[in-house]
Amino acid sequence: GIRVNAVAPGPYWTVLQCCGGQPQEKIEKFGANAPLGRPGQPVEIAPLYVTLAAEENSYTSGQVWCSDGGTGTL
Repeated sequence: GIRVNAVAPGPYWTVLQCCGGQPQEKIEKFGANAPLGRPGQPVEIAPLYVTLAAEENSYTSGQVWCSDGGTGTL
């Protein structure tokens, strides 16, 4: 069967923050408003995608998984 899930990431640090045209002071504060006080790193969200794709998770469908450091993305 077809399963459909979504991941709703909050503030995650990627190379786009460096080259996205943001002023330096804004980059330095990126993710600071998250309850965890920092942006996430890609290595912290990658396991979520692996988990959703795993055969052991075959009954999970129609869900939105947030990974946002507690900011309440949705």
